[in-house]
Amino acid sequence: MSQKITAIVGRPNVGKSSLFNRLTGKKNAIVHDLPGVTRDRNYGEVEWNGKKFFLIDTGGYVPNSKDKFEAAIREQVKISIDEADIILFIVDAKSGISPLDLEIAKLLRREVNKEENKHKKVILAINKVDSAKDEISRTDFYRLGLGEPVEVSAIVGRRTGDLLDIITEDISIESNEDENDTIKFSIIGRPNVGKSSLSNALTQSNRNIVTDIPGTTRDSIDTIIKYHGQDITLIDTAGLRKKSRIKRAESLEYFSALRTHRSIERCDVAIIVIDATTIISKLSKYADPSMAIFKLSKEDVEIIIKAGELKKGILIVINKWDLIEKDTQTAKIFEEKVKEHLTTYDYLPFIFTSAITKQRVSKIIESALEVYNERAREIKTSVLNDKLLPYIKQTPPRSKTHKELKINYITQLKHSPPVIGFFCNLPSEIEVNYKRFLEHKIRDEFGFTGVPLTLVFKAKNKERTE
Repeated sequence: MSQKITAIVGRPNVGKSSLFNRLTGKKNAIVHDLPGVTRDRNYGEVEWNGKKFFLIDTGGYVPNSKDKFEAAIREQVKISIDEADIILFIVDAKSGISPLDLEIAKLLRREVNKEENKHKKVILAINKVDSAKDEISRTDFYRLGLGEPVEVSAIVGRRTGDLLDIITEDISIESNEDENDTIKFSIIGRPNVGKSSLSNALTQSNRNIVTDIPGTTRDSIDTIIKYHGQDITLIDTAGLRKKSRIKRAESLEYFSALRTHRSIERCDVAIIVIDATTIISKLSKYADPSMAIFKLSKEDVEIIIKAGELKKGILIVINKWDLIEKDTQTAKIFEEKVKEHLTTYDYLPFIFTSAITKQRVSKIIESALEVYNERAREIKTSVLNDKLLPYIKQTPPRSKTHKELKINYITQLKHSPPVIGFFCNLPSEIEVNYKRFLEHKIRDEFGFTGVPLTLVFKAKNKERTE
């Protein structure tokens, strides 16, 4: 079962982003160890008492223009009701109830009371109750008709634990598998890169379509195809019918963020589609493209990072290859330039395709299956130690505190996604650069192409005995 999505809604200046930061435990700007990537982040995973959920803040998707934000808020509340499991409605204790609060509450009551939304939960939170002296009579807020409100302070954290208890009360600690246990591929990417055309080409090229089944969200259809006798679910990410009804760019971005997360979370392998024409337009500015300084778009990078954070297999598909003037070196230069930018994702495989001409479309499922199998790879403990311990002996870890570090034993703790455990005397002393060194050696020896690796270091002074 995929994580439940909680959407924070409310009018401007009630503290939505502050509460988001408090609940996620993160600051606004997320700086990755990927060079040149700093971004404002409006979504994140929250864990409370072993229970996890996905939190998204609509505050990051409201237009600056005052005459437009009310319409955008209404639209985003509707999207939240459709796409989220829990709607967290924030009001302001200091300014009281506004006409827009009343309008949002009316919309929430009307939509959530519909039969198809009965499973949704609305939580009313009164923000900016920073201390006991700020506590107010909640009688006025009962007018909103959304049940018992929770008084919180995003700034000082007051009663946010109580709020998290309410959010997670129906969330199970166990991470149950999806009800459909087939292999799952999701075709994702920013708008107009050819996702729909590619999806159509894939289903048309695989004539043994078993069935279309309802996805986890309304207006979503998953297609099960047979590939060499194997059932594979293609997760629909476009949501075109609903998408066409969204009028504002900010709301479309918010909708896309919700759908992209849901699709990545459900899949085993994320097939990330990138438009070749946007890359060539940057490289063509240089007489020698191999010397070009190149960066992918922010949106492309965010999708790749998101798939990596969720530990999904990743396949990069460069689409619209038929529109590119190319020679025998063009594909190689493309791949090198993308990997130069995504230095920590240099293990990703590439396919250059055209959904229109069907060029190499048939290779996409084959390559995604290879990534799926790499993600499920299990390596014997004896083989891991035989291959990796000599590298560690030749290039031992160094400690900033000049203590002797010793890695004694290595074993694979998990697969799908793979987790490799290193047992050592001082795990906290292992530096990031050395962890990357070990990851590169694992990939050199065992592959794991297209698969994010998790390396964990545990305090256990156990010598290898076998």
